Amino acid sequence: MRKLLLTTTAIAFACSAAAPAFAEYNSRNIRVSNGINQDHPVGNGLKAVDECLQQKSGGKMKITAFWGGALGGDLQATQALRSGVQEAVISSSSPLVGIVPALGVFDLPFLFATPQEADAVLDGDYGQMMNKKLEAAGLVNLAYWENGFRNLSNSVRPVTKWEDFSGMKVRVMQNNIFLDTFQNLGANATPMAFGEVFSALETKAIDAQENPYVTIDTSKFYEVQKYVTATNHAYTPFLFLFSKAIFDSYTKDEQAALKECAAIGRDVERKVLRELNQKSLDKIKAAGLQVNELSAEEQTRIREKSKVVYEKHKAAIGADVVDGMIAKLTEIRKK
Repeated sequence: MRKLLLTTTAIAFACSAAAPAFAEYNSRNIRVSNGINQDHPVGNGLKAVDECLQQKSGGKMKITAFWGGALGGDLQATQALRSGVQEAVISSSSPLVGIVPALGVFDLPFLFATPQEADAVLDGDYGQMMNKKLEAAGLVNLAYWENGFRNLSNSVRPVTKWEDFSGMKVRVMQNNIFLDTFQNLGANATPMAFGEVFSALETKAIDAQENPYVTIDTSKFYEVQKYVTATNHAYTPFLFLFSKAIFDSYTKDEQAALKECAAIGRDVERKVLRELNQKSLDKIKAAGLQVNELSAEEQTRIREKSKVVYEKHKAAIGADVVDGMIAKLTEIRKK
């Protein structure tokens, strides 16, 4: 009996000692900074991440989200990650170009034709290559989420070809690639604070603006515009970034869980965002705006016209990054 008890005790001890090798989790309250509001599809994605993490870790790992820039702007929060004083941020790529110049590739005009192209590039080997550049800057990208395509609205004419941009006064973000893109198309690119756009459109101080459908809808730009064109002239990803210093201190199980759950959240966020974009587009059409798409031939023509912008910014972004993107997209389009 004593021998049996000792044997049972030994087996139990062995199992308990081996358990962490299968699943080793510590109590983690992961702070995630966002510049957007909780009702954005990112909120749906983060909820899915939190549920996934808690399930995998037995409730030990959880997400605490801070919305509307409560922990600072995206750039400030990202620098806090690099310093190892904050865990995570979800940021669009554009504000981070000063940290990782290669991210400027996502500002290049008419890069992706469809969401499926963007998914194939970001979720594949090209995305992994970009992730290595982020790691060199002290950042771990858990997954590429979606900010989405930007499209043009205006009060002058339908835009069906690049010549239709001629002379149109278009509000753009203060971004050199965006300025060069619209100037190259013959438009009068006008940087302006977002809060001033509606009144500027209403008073005809500007003719046009460019934003995702959801923004055109929620900002009620359809009240002061006549035409919307699915230009898909820019696609911006969100990056789910984690502090490399903190990530490296986590167990292998915790690291794997973060990546797996971020990918689950990515799929939820993209689905919700794309459904919301379609609803906003339907609302814009119902408001009486004329909506059109650029033909495949015109997309190709405009992409050729925009090559000069690629060449101008290639050195700053990195020739390997730009050429690699073009090669990957050429490969995808041949399939």
